[in-house]
Amino acid sequence: MATETKVAPSVNPYTTPATPVSPAQAMPFHRSNYLWMIIGVVTILVGFLIMNMDKEPFGFGFMGLTLGPLVVVVGYIIEFYAILQKPKA
Repeated sequence: MATETKVAPSVNPYTTPATPVSPAQAMPFHRSNYLWMIIGVVTILVGFLIMNMDKEPFGFGFMGLTLGPLVVVVGYIIEFYAILQKPKA
C-alpha cells in the first residue's frame, strides 16, 4: 500500500514578483541629500585641517581660533541642510 503525500508548493523569493514600494517604505534620502552630506563632511574636515595648520603655540592664532571653527560650523550647517532638505519630485 503506497500512500501519496502532498507537498505544499514552496514560495521562491527570487521568482515571485516583488510588491511595489510605497512612499512610506522608500529611501529616506535622495541622491542630492547624500551629495550635500558629502560636501558637509568634507567642509568639516577642511575646518579641522585649517585648525591643525595654525603655527601659533596651542593653536591660539587666527587660523586656530577664528577661521577653522567658522569653517567647521559652516560644515555642520550644510549637514543640517542635507538632512532636512526635501527631494524634488
